[in-house]
Amino acid sequence: MKIGILKETQKGERRVSISPNIAKQLIAKGFEIFVEEDAGLKSSYKNSDYADVGVQVEKRGVLYKEAQVLLKINPFDEDDLKLVDKGQILISQLYHKSNAELIQAIAAKGATAFSLDAMPRISRAQDMDVLSSQNNLAGYKAVILGAYEMTKIFPLMMTAAGTITPSKVLIYGVGVAGLQAIATAKRLGAVVEATDIRTETKEQAQSLGAKFISVDNEGEASEGGYAKEASDEYKRKQKEAVDKSLFQADLVITTANVPGRKAPVLITEEQVLQMKNGAVIIDLAAAQGGNCEVSKMNETVILNGVKVIGTTIAPESVSTNASELFAKNIYNFLMHLIKDNAFKWDLEEEITNETLIVKEGEIRQK
Repeated sequence: MKIGILKETQKGERRVSISPNIAKQLIAKGFEIFVEEDAGLKSSYKNSDYADVGVQVEKRGVLYKEAQVLLKINPFDEDDLKLVDKGQILISQLYHKSNAELIQAIAAKGATAFSLDAMPRISRAQDMDVLSSQNNLAGYKAVILGAYEMTKIFPLMMTAAGTITPSKVLIYGVGVAGLQAIATAKRLGAVVEATDIRTETKEQAQSLGAKFISVDNEGEASEGGYAKEASDEYKRKQKEAVDKSLFQADLVITTANVPGRKAPVLITEEQVLQMKNGAVIIDLAAAQGGNCEVSKMNETVILNGVKVIGTTIAPESVSTNASELFAKNIYNFLMHLIKDNAFKWDLEEEITNETLIVKEGEIRQK
């Protein structure tokens, strides 16, 4: 089976879907691997690094002609689909619930598509879950970015000139990104608080040293392990419970995304206006509309002395690690889907069923 690794074209993207190390493992399993020229350069992987492990380095057009399976991180775009042939298998993050036109276009080509972001949140799929592996890095990097943007240090510091009190960090969302943010901020010496609609995350947050801000969530629940859209009543209760901590925080990190929907607004403009002068908000949900009402994607907004940074953050900014983890997720996914160098197409199996969005031109998931 021939697999093609495409160069990412989305603005700001620095990752590559398969690293040379994982390509070598795939070749050992009997796959023939092609990679587009310079696909790994921004992740510090040279063309020669791929060639040295047996990967064929080719121009973009050759990959589309040769490969049966095409791999990307970001959704296939209009230019990509011009080159896709009937029967080819596409694997990437498709965000199919909010990307209906793309799914229709893939179906019109008679192609097959798996969406990595549709991976079910079950224990068997953990080693294939790209959202978890990438969000782990995002949580870490959010704290590092916050430390750079703040005008204070994190830890308690006792000096001859006086004592510096530790910074206060507030984290919305105790998923993979939030947990890593808690751990990183604690290691750097901050006082950390966290909140989440999922009360089952309380113990996890506390185990990492954060104070959990509990909010009565009767009638609320999660969906498939992900936080769901909260009711207006819950949002009101959360605002009341969190306001004191928010107004005292030096750094706030928001991580709340709802798959396939606009991100919930957790911090209003009115709340920002009541925060400390010099406080920093890192909004990791900016790509889906933002958890902070005033945030803008890839922009820094300063409101009443509060710096609001809208980002997805990125895994892109630590692209070497991010690419290696993403590649391992794909490797595990391919090993799950394929037997004896052919796809099993086991549609009775949960992972295959939920990630297979289009099969040979037929849309299966909407």
